Amino acid sequence: MPLIKNIENKLERFLGLQKDIQTYNESEIHEAITLARLKSGPVHVNIPFDEPLYETVDSLSIAPKPFSLKTIKEVVDDFEIKSLVDVWHNAKRKMILIGVLQPNSIEVEYLQELVDEDSVVVFTETTSNVHHKDILPGIDKIIAPLEEADFKRLQPDILLTFGGLIVSKKIKAFLRQYKPNQHWHVDLFRANDTFFSLTKHIKLKPDTFLKEFLSKVTHHIKSDYKSNWLAVRDKRRKLHEEYLKTIPYSDFIVFNEILKALPKNTQLQVGNSSAIRYTQLFQLRKDITVFCNRGTSGIDGSTSTAIGAAVGSDKKVTFITGDLSFFYDSNALWNNYIPSNFRIIIINNKGGGIFRILPGHKNTENFDTYFETKHQLTAEHLCAMYNFEYQSVSDRSDLKNALDVFYQDSNQPKILEVFTPSTINDEVLLSYFNYIK
Repeated sequence: MPLIKNIENKLERFLGLQKDIQTYNESEIHEAITLARLKSGPVHVNIPFDEPLYETVDSLSIAPKPFSLKTIKEVVDDFEIKSLVDVWHNAKRKMILIGVLQPNSIEVEYLQELVDEDSVVVFTETTSNVHHKDILPGIDKIIAPLEEADFKRLQPDILLTFGGLIVSKKIKAFLRQYKPNQHWHVDLFRANDTFFSLTKHIKLKPDTFLKEFLSKVTHHIKSDYKSNWLAVRDKRRKLHEEYLKTIPYSDFIVFNEILKALPKNTQLQVGNSSAIRYTQLFQLRKDITVFCNRGTSGIDGSTSTAIGAAVGSDKKVTFITGDLSFFYDSNALWNNYIPSNFRIIIINNKGGGIFRILPGHKNTENFDTYFETKHQLTAEHLCAMYNFEYQSVSDRSDLKNALDVFYQDSNQPKILEVFTPSTINDEVLLSYFNYIK
């Protein structure tokens, strides 16, 4: 009898310990999910398994508390808003620069009020997910051909920024050299001092700030700032189209064809490095939402991110990537959840072609081995292994034909591998900026 009682006591203590562990785990997971939603960022959860690993427990489960997102209280400082408006009223050159943003982060009515002001220019990136006829997308296309006098005319009195990090190296270099008198960044959590001139972090959501701020803007100062730069934009767009008719088959041509062929209401995932930089040169339709792993330079993880997006999205997802980025993260294909409507387009120029754009000696053994990373790899065998439908092309005509059927319904996800000549892409791109002056 005492032996039975002893066993019962041990069992009760064991079950009590298990209950404590279960409660703790559920609490931690709930906190992680809450933090991820609250801070709009990722949280990594490690799940340990005790040995022996091979035994199973039928009753094992995790049931975090029902999720209830606490609303972050935004505090509007009327005095601060009024002081900003006073400065705004007197500035003749006001630049708004929008970085990475979720779609619909800025209401159309507020955007309209901003672009209606003659002293305001609005620069956006592909990842801004903001569209309007009077804004300036394609930053590099607009400012790359500028000379010193042009930069001085463009230099803003006030720089107002929204969203995350900026892709364009050219706008970063410009604003670091020709600094604004005031730089205000609007974001609930963080303010990146990208241009080393940050003077005010306004801890509000974009729409909250614009609602309060624009309601207090009582007059617009006379200025030709917007009209001058819209004229430059229109000129660049015209020359952009002309240039496309003059160049050979290359990465530039390929991006033009691919971006035109995207289906309506597509979510576009873009690989870091050259893929996003080429994409930035083209004007995308407003029904396309764009995402890219922008945080720091590097190609790792883009394929994994795109597949995660395809699993979690109710839209068709297309991923455009360079060859090195794709092969670096090819283990991302090793899962059982990839939807059949997911599409990957690989621009295979047989190496890190973006490095050819940088100044220095090319076509040397040193360069080929350590910078461009020449290779002869293709995705064909990976597609067979991971059950993707595969097609490859190596000229413009075949690319157009392939894109005609690439988005048709299928029982498997698809990869289209587009081979381009590695030795002319840099020349075509560099000549582009000279052509559109």
